[in-house]
Amino acid sequence: MRTFELPDSVSGTTVDRILGRQLVRTWETDGIFQVAATAEQERITQEALTESRRFFGKSVPEKAKFVSDLTYSGYIASGEEVTAGEADFSEIFTVCPDVPLTDTRVTEGWPCHGPVPWPDDGYRTAMRAYLREVGEAGEKLLRLVALGLEVEIDRLTRLTRDGWHHLRVLRFPARSATTERGIGAHTDYGLLVIAAQDDVGGLFIRPPVPGEPRRRNWLPEESTAGMYQDDEPWHFVEPEPRVFTVFPGDILQFLTGGRLLSTPHKVRLATRERYTLAYFHEPSFSTTVRPLDGRDDRIHYGTHFTNMFTRCYPDRVTTQRIHEEGRLDRLRALSQ
Repeated sequence: MRTFELPDSVSGTTVDRILGRQLVRTWETDGIFQVAATAEQERITQEALTESRRFFGKSVPEKAKFVSDLTYSGYIASGEEVTAGEADFSEIFTVCPDVPLTDTRVTEGWPCHGPVPWPDDGYRTAMRAYLREVGEAGEKLLRLVALGLEVEIDRLTRLTRDGWHHLRVLRFPARSATTERGIGAHTDYGLLVIAAQDDVGGLFIRPPVPGEPRRRNWLPEESTAGMYQDDEPWHFVEPEPRVFTVFPGDILQFLTGGRLLSTPHKVRLATRERYTLAYFHEPSFSTTVRPLDGRDDRIHYGTHFTNMFTRCYPDRVTTQRIHEEGRLDRLRALSQ
């Protein structure tokens, strides 16, 4: 897998443009690339993993206290997440934007908005530090990708101002005699995925296959959940120290008219437990995304995010409150 080093800044120099074209070409052929982590990024990543192991080491009843009916932040038990109608076996702690109860978006009933139910100050500090580091990397990557696509350098980062950036910390148990399924095949709903994994391994990605149809996951009738689950080719992402793996999500596929395809991936359980930090660098919740080529089409990001999470967690208390209080009406008003 190709590994790139990010520059200290991205201003549109000739070197930046060359690197941007290399990133785009690598996604077009491989569906994924790696970015080398700095020493500081590696230190912060390891702290985030250490704090996550401490949290997930608690009992299930203790972890289950950290759930919110306002936001999808918080603990998700093994088996609660569903992909293509089958339960996944990951445990997750999701960190969405930490919106205080006094914020007008909360008081006005916007779906998915509210405070993160942090387990403790140590976990909050570690996760916020990690979010800052990968957030900066995300902005650089989008500026480089814009140059590689030959659009304005800030064409993509304009979407991510006040972005709905979020993190999913995943713990996978060791495989059992009855299952090796960690997470079923799917594409990710957002713009850009930046992931760090430990040394255990279990991630598989499907590269672009010439002539192979790819669904538009943002449309309810074209869900990618379970697509190509048992059909080759799937490539194992070998764990490497001090790197982030980076691949495009559904929003980049939409923006580029399918030039950059959202990368299908799945997880198989290993012989021991595994941890990964999956970061999503996203548009603003209230942003309407339109294709780069000017086609008459659009995705309202907040509606898209809410639809994806209500679909994945139909029984979660957050989803129930969204429906019971008619919070989808607020989304419809926002997307007009």
